[in-house]
Amino acid sequence: MQIRSFPVKPSLLHLGVFVFFALFLLWYILETGEYKTLIWAVPTLIFLLIIPMLLNYMSQKEYEGLVPVYETQAKTLKIREITDKMISRPVKFQAVVDEVRFRSLNRPHFVVSDRTGTTTVKMFTTPREDVRAGDLVEVLGQVIHRYIVTGDPVINGVSIRVVAPKGSAKEKKV
Repeated sequence: MQIRSFPVKPSLLHLGVFVFFALFLLWYILETGEYKTLIWAVPTLIFLLIIPMLLNYMSQKEYEGLVPVYETQAKTLKIREITDKMISRPVKFQAVVDEVRFRSLNRPHFVVSDRTGTTTVKMFTTPREDVRAGDLVEVLGQVIHRYIVTGDPVINGVSIRVVAPKGSAKEKKV
């Protein structure tokens, strides 16, 4: 589903909650016969789907507004140059996606690498493009600690854009 130009969808967790409560409501109606419950229960079930999608849309819209700011301030670098001293600084780099984690929760983490090293790009919203393992991507984000105040530096991704899909000739030039 799309709201304006942003792709939004409920995560598997939200769908699971919806199905659980829908089945619970069905069981309740069959056991008690209180059909008047449907007056408030059906809208509540619908809100269980709509609210997470609206939050996803608002998050994507906010990140979209940050892209021009980060584009002007970001320093282009290689992954090996990312250090603890760069925490909270905007960065930009190209890398190949090695692995995608947590896609089903709409908060994907991309393990990316170039010839100089490997890092993780944490997205706190669904990216606009469908990014797969093997894609050459351009990452725009901010250097953060992996675990809030400790851990190795990783990237809080503001934007991740596919430069070349898996298997293209450009991918080999990173």
